[in-house]
Amino acid sequence: MTLAIPVQAGTDLVDRAARAVPVLREHARWQDEHRELHADTLAALREAGILRMRVPQQYGGHAADATTMLKVITELARGDGSAAWLASVWSMCSWLAGLFPDAVQDEVFADPDGGVCGVLSPTAVAVPRDGGLVVSGEWHFISGARHSGWQLVLAMAPTPDGASQWPVMALVPLRDLTVVDDWDTSGLRGTGSVTTVAREVFIPAERVLPMPAILQGQYASARNAGTPLFHAPMMATGCASFTGTAIGLAQAALEDYRTRLDHKITYTDYASRREAPVTHRQLAEATLLIDEAQFHATRLAGQIDERAAAGQDWTPLDRVAARAALGRVFRLAKEAVDLLVTGSGGSSIYAAVPIQRIQRDIQALNLHALMHPDTNLELFGRVLAGLAPNTMYL
Repeated sequence: MTLAIPVQAGTDLVDRAARAVPVLREHARWQDEHRELHADTLAALREAGILRMRVPQQYGGHAADATTMLKVITELARGDGSAAWLASVWSMCSWLAGLFPDAVQDEVFADPDGGVCGVLSPTAVAVPRDGGLVVSGEWHFISGARHSGWQLVLAMAPTPDGASQWPVMALVPLRDLTVVDDWDTSGLRGTGSVTTVAREVFIPAERVLPMPAILQGQYASARNAGTPLFHAPMMATGCASFTGTAIGLAQAALEDYRTRLDHKITYTDYASRREAPVTHRQLAEATLLIDEAQFHATRLAGQIDERAAAGQDWTPLDRVAARAALGRVFRLAKEAVDLLVTGSGGSSIYAAVPIQRIQRDIQALNLHALMHPDTNLELFGRVLAGLAPNTMYL
């Protein structure tokens, strides 16, 4: 096992993330062009303890609460959206790995900086075999696959009685999967969210959990059972894991916009943009939109931490509201970025200017199936209208 980084207070982890921002900014364009993290970015994230942020303490991890995680990922996104997104994926997947039996965690977290990636779509099939399952299929949008040791995979498998199928979640070493380099997108290009393929991969039974049990909070770890970190619903935890990327990107857009305040507005008499009333409106509106996004994210993270500490249950409406909060954060952040892009002038379309990349990244976030603002808004309204949720992902 790698020597453990001493677990520090949450503020220390946030400070470490802030110190990594210049490295992330330095390599953001390279990452956008090469469709993966730069080696220096990955080293900076590891040195800051980011890959250990949600790893259990017994493995040298920080086991950070949701509020700390939000602050850390927000800081990272100020440097680069792709790096922040990967930090959120590694954080969420490390948390999910912490739900598995302790012996499995011993194997997965033997290198606490190794990274766990994954996706929640059950796009593979699993066939029972003595001692486990044989899985075949492929998974798309696997952020961090190039830099992770393990992947959480989902597949459809027979229920114990063999009468039907249900989704199962399993842990697989990346060395057992084939990576397909198909990540060539408009946004979040540096995440390297490639496709991975399993061809009759055997997975021992202890590395498999039924997805319905996970969604109902029936976790398999004995050591983590008494830890508040693992007393939260999976989907609410996931929602809190991803809000920081959107907020940090919007903050970065605001910073970039401010660098052009002294530029002339071409074809007008304004010697600088800071003199124009339209600039005042853009600054005020964008700042308030970002503040509103941060309010929803901070409230959600606080709810997770407070309820976990108190052992409180989450109602179906609470769970749906968590998804609604995530969608709202993404929408508000995108509105802020789009407004700032509009006011940034023609020169901002050059590849060297960060705000054009930020806009592409925030658009990509808003298109994510589980996080789409319209999908989550509809789900929230459906439940408020007294109808049952039309998804198991709560």
